[in-house]
Amino acid sequence: MIKKIGKLIALIFLLAAMSVGCLAGLGYMDYKEAIDQTSIEDKMESIQSHEDYITLEQLPELYRKAVVAVEDHDFYEHQGIDIEAIGRAILNNLKAMSFVEGGSTITQQLAKNEFFTQDKNFVRKFAEIFMAFDIESKYSKDQILEFYVNSIYFGEGYYGIHAASVGYFDVEPMHLNEAQCILLAGIPNAPSVYSLHVNPVLAKQRAKQVLRQMVKYSFLSEAEAQNIAYQLDQMIVG
Repeated sequence: MIKKIGKLIALIFLLAAMSVGCLAGLGYMDYKEAIDQTSIEDKMESIQSHEDYITLEQLPELYRKAVVAVEDHDFYEHQGIDIEAIGRAILNNLKAMSFVEGGSTITQQLAKNEFFTQDKNFVRKFAEIFMAFDIESKYSKDQILEFYVNSIYFGEGYYGIHAASVGYFDVEPMHLNEAQCILLAGIPNAPSVYSLHVNPVLAKQRAKQVLRQMVKYSFLSEAEAQNIAYQLDQMIVG
């Protein structure tokens, strides 16, 4: 009986490995097709050529830290993917019996936004991973973060941090105050939900979630986070 159970478990693992291998192979084909159509260098140059493009040095340090804390706190440590986050996402997806979580890093999000559709499926996830590895082999972490904040969507038709800063607050990004930095770091997670023009109270709630992440991963002290939370409450009532 024990031998039969052992054989069954081995068979399940074999089938799982074959399935993963098949999905990875299909994902690699999608990745190759994407870069055959447009190279990574051309995509990044296209982002840089936009008239609103700004460098990391032109952004407040608090904003940069907030983006990393809430989107990918190990960004400067991994090589394009976060194994722990992917493992957690797989478990949550299995529990939900659906693709509800992706575990994507900032690099993977950049890859997805620039090369693939927003569809959630495992083949695309593997394609995204291959693309993330390729991007990381060509650019520094600061360059990747710079490309990311200059290309993500903030709602209301605002693409990139410059458009969002001017559109929402009528200020250049370098002049964003602390509360504004935290608000803008939170919006791209769900731009239509957290738009400051449509749902300012929800945007503030999201901003406070960003602050909690910053404290959790030691980007801010509790006292610093409380001070910014007070600014948010003064800025947005409710």
